[in-house]
Amino acid sequence: MASALDPKTFALVRLGALLALESSVASYQATVDAALAAGATSEEIVACLVAVGPAIGEARLILTGSHLACAMGYELDGGSEVKRPE
Repeated sequence: MASALDPKTFALVRLGALLALESSVASYQATVDAALAAGATSEEIVACLVAVGPAIGEARLILTGSHLACAMGYELDGGSEVKRPE
């Protein structure tokens, strides 16, 4: 897809839109993979969630945050424990 944005920025903007739309984990996974392949850091990916937070509200932020964590390879055990990817 032709864009004036570089691939990393394009993937991060796309991720922000997917988060705002409450898309599927599979959609997040594909976009996270594209962002990482384009040179994005985990911090930049999480920053997308922080950026859309005020627009989507707290309840959706929590839901999308857990889905994004799964897409980034984190394991959630249903409690407060998060297992980082190896």
